Parts: sequence; structure tokens; C-alpha cells
Amino acid sequence: MMLYKITSALLEYPDQELKAAIPEIAGLLQSEAVISEEERSILEKFMQWMDTVDITELQQSYVQTFDMTPEHSLHLTHHLFGDDRGRGPALIDLTEYYRGFGYEADAKELPDYLPLILEFASTLEEIEAKVFLGQTVKVLTQLAANLETAESPYAPLVRIIEKRGQLVSQSEAPITA
Repeated sequence: MMLYKITSALLEYPDQELKAAIPEIAGLLQSEAVISEEERSILEKFMQWMDTVDITELQQSYVQTFDMTPEHSLHLTHHLFGDDRGRGPALIDLTEYYRGFGYEADAKELPDYLPLILEFASTLEEIEAKVFLGQTVKVLTQLAANLETAESPYAPLVRIIEKRGQLVSQSEAPITA
């Protein structure tokens, strides 16, 4: 599903390549029929922000948001286990889960990295993706709340994924930005 691929890309560390791809990503967004108007609007607003901010400022903001603030970590098991030993088995289980679907995760990232999770979700059928993401809703809810408290422009992206992981129709669960 293209929504997950797009959101995955937008949650990655911003570089010149990502910035240059914004028009292409916007085009993909327009061609995807199963993205709601609300989701489309949020993604378009985020890409407009990203397009207007200098790359150095984007990178500084990203590092400050996700790398320097543990409550904003995109490594989801960190929110559950911190640096506790229980995190290791959870990461192994997630890697094995991916393999069960024939998906080989990028070895450069831990398997709980949200953009990687979204890449995997993009390979699934919509109901499978909802069930899979449903397992992360509690963490995504907290992560989105933490980002909203910090007034981060990334918060609405996480809210989109949080809402997609909830097993209710989108018309019943509006996204708050």
C-alpha cells in the first residue's frame, strides 16, 4: 500500500535525495485511491513544509526530534523496554515475523524502526497491515502525543499510522493534527 511507503520515506532522515523526490512523492500520493482526503491533506501539508525548509535545518530538526529525545524514538521497542534486556528477544521475534512473510529487513536498521515497519506493512494486504500495525497502536499513540507536545511537524504522520492500525473504519476515527 502506497500510504505506508510514502509515510516511511517521509519519516526517514531527510537528505537532498528525499527533498528532490517530494514532487514524485506528491504524484504518487495523488494516484493512490485508498488514501483518505484527510490523510492526503496531512501528507501534502507535511511535504509543503519539508519543501520550504532548508535541508540543513530539516536535518537539525530531525536529529533533535528523533535522535536526541528518547521519548520521540522511531525505534518502537525502545518505548516498551528502553535499553532493558527484554528488548533483544522482541527484536528477534520481529525479525522472524518479517521472515515468515518472506520479507528481509534492511540489516542497517533494527527491525522496530518505524520507517522499516511501514515498508513491511506496505507489502501486506490492507487488513493484514491493520492487524500488524494494531500491535503497535499503544506505542504509536504515545509517540504521537510526545511529538504533539513538542509541536513537531512529524506528529500528524504518526497519527495517520496510529489510526490505520486501529480496527475501525476511517470515517469513525478522524485524524487530529
